[in-house]
Amino acid sequence: MLEKATIARPYAEAAFAQALEEGKLSDWSDMLKLLSAVVSDDHMHGVISNPKLTSEQLTLFIVDICGDKLSQTGKNFVSILVDAERISLVADIFKLFELKRAAAEGISEVDVISAYTLDDGQVNTISDAISKRLGKKISVNTEEDIDLIGGVIIRAGDSVIDASLRGRLKELNNIFAQ
Repeated sequence: MLEKATIARPYAEAAFAQALEEGKLSDWSDMLKLLSAVVSDDHMHGVISNPKLTSEQLTLFIVDICGDKLSQTGKNFVSILVDAERISLVADIFKLFELKRAAAEGISEVDVISAYTLDDGQVNTISDAISKRLGKKISVNTEEDIDLIGGVIIRAGDSVIDASLRGRLKELNNIFAQ
């Protein structure tokens, strides 16, 4: 079976192309985020997989839940996804859309994993340093992992900077094991 991202990619690219054509990247981002939240709801899984609902009924149900938050092209997109039985992939479509949007806007996603919660000053310092190093704007996502003991791990694309105590202890262990 194909990986979900592989199946979701053409839909994300189509949504991105439509958003560019309309000049509404932010609006499409909001629509896909809302659709992702609606479809990811536990109660919706039963509705989506209900064989008694026609594609038209499911489309109308999802569009009604979203209310006026969907544009006409957004509603059409829902219809296409439902007809193709791909509505359950909206979360993956949203993620891929956001990656294309960030690339188009010259923004890189950077994940910062720390042993403790970082304050705004620390996040800004890391953000400024990575932004200068990459030469582009960045968006920082922070996460806590107490197993790091101390320090941080920074992931920017394929680059990983492991400045955690756990990482340094592993290095020391490897040196002593030789």
